[in-house]
Amino acid sequence: MGMAEYFDAAGISELQEGQMKSVIIEGNEILLARAGDTFYAVENRCPHMGANLSLGELNGTVITCPRHHSQFDLTDGHSVRWTDRSGLSLSLAKMIKSPRPLKIYDVKIVKDRIMVGDQKIISTISK
Repeated sequence: MGMAEYFDAAGISELQEGQMKSVIIEGNEILLARAGDTFYAVENRCPHMGANLSLGELNGTVITCPRHHSQFDLTDGHSVRWTDRSGLSLSLAKMIKSPRPLKIYDVKIVKDRIMVGDQKIISTISK
């Protein structure tokens, strides 16, 4: 794996605490989010059914998908909740499409700019 290249995604003033926005970097749809003074970059499409996560809800570092209310932690991408279904319906949903984490990207701040790395950091945490 080569050295990561970083791309200018947005100015830090463009995201206030608890805000999110979708950006395109090198053809990839990326969700930028701010929780406190920390910025996160993850894939913008829910791994469950592909919904646009930037239309979801951010609570701390947990993003909730607007479609089936899947939840993911932006700190490492792990699935907090795969869908809002329960019981047999949840078991079937997991059999059809097994839970997987969000792909996360490295973020660094340079002056007042949010820079996002072009290489995905694959989460290995399963919870």
